[in-house]
Amino acid sequence: MTARRREFVQVDVFASTPYLGNPVAVVLDGTDLADDQLQQVARWTNLSETTFVLPPTSPAADYRLRIFTPGGELPFAGHPTLGSARAWLDTGGVPRRADLVVQECAIGLVKVRRTDDTLAFAAPPLIRSGAVDEEYVGQLVDAFGITRDQVIDHQWVDNGPGWAVLRLATAAEVLALEPDLSRIPTAMVGALGAYPAGSPHTFELRTFAPGAGVPEDPACGSMNAGIARWLAIPEYQVSQGARLARAASISVTTDRDGTIWVGGSTTPCIHGTITI
Repeated sequence: MTARRREFVQVDVFASTPYLGNPVAVVLDGTDLADDQLQQVARWTNLSETTFVLPPTSPAADYRLRIFTPGGELPFAGHPTLGSARAWLDTGGVPRRADLVVQECAIGLVKVRRTDDTLAFAAPPLIRSGAVDEEYVGQLVDAFGITRDQVIDHQWVDNGPGWAVLRLATAAEVLALEPDLSRIPTAMVGALGAYPAGSPHTFELRTFAPGAGVPEDPACGSMNAGIARWLAIPEYQVSQGARLARAASISVTTDRDGTIWVGGSTTPCIHGTITI
């Protein structure tokens, strides 16, 4: 197959100030590419995720999305969903509904709501929930370099990538973590801790994904979506990325019908072409 130029956008997600969120690389035309080519491009961009937009197979979808980390394909991911929706809209994509984009990906259809200058996706259902088994909690505690009594709760919050999360008492404890990820090379895990009442954010979250080739993710939509289903708090804000010199802010809101929306700012920062 002859290489050709394809439209390419890199979008910063979950930060109101550009270059302080989590970037996603979006190839606006992923047609005619083999799986190994998609993976090669994702390894080359060296971002936590690279996405490829394709024609939908579902009549209800506006487009189809494939999502790759440097280490493999994901059935769903949050910040790539928002960044890809922004790139698709900004390059001429016209959704069936003006206020809603419907994305097709491996887990099914994902709704993306347009509100003012932000986007938010509807949290997909969990494919695994419940308490983490104690043996695995012990492995995570060991890798995090903390004591077992610092973990005040834990849960599987897996909506596709394989997430589990440990809840610590405070945001300060989360920010102080110095994990040894060589002890949990296949893990997909987060650490969550609360800020004092009256703080701008309710929680600090850190997300570690050595199992996907990403040591620490600056801001993770899918993890936040899974945690939101677990916590069942109607509205709150999450801070993420401080240890990576980022300033991500993720909003979580729940409609009266129970739909959970995870959203934030999306800013295209690079726009051009990529030759594949």
